[in-house]
Amino acid sequence: MRRHLEPGPDHPITIEEKNTPVSVKLAGDIVLASKTYVELREATYPAVAYIPRETLDLSRLIRSDHTTWCPYKGEAAYFHVRGAKGEVIENAVWTYETPFPAVAAIKDALAVYPNKVDAIEIG
Repeated sequence: MRRHLEPGPDHPITIEEKNTPVSVKLAGDIVLASKTYVELREATYPAVAYIPRETLDLSRLIRSDHTTWCPYKGEAAYFHVRGAKGEVIENAVWTYETPFPAVAAIKDALAVYPNKVDAIEIG
């Protein structure tokens, strides 16, 4: 059975809307860009930019069958990213389509693994 845990003092999660541009680059090409994002800070992990799906051009994304589970956020679905030259970076993007209520602000937003792209630029 999958565990469902609530954020708290031992595992804090904060979410803040940011009206700051964010872009994701792959092979020097911008593959995702938005004027806003949601910053999620979880425990001691680095902050993650979740980009609202409705602000993005999703034409470079390919739905993956891969999923993972987080006891604080729920099940994550994944996308591959296609670069301008046709290269495909597998499972580079994740999203929580039905997150737990404590993190509802990240519903359908997309996050990107920084080690799978050239850069995630904020500002």
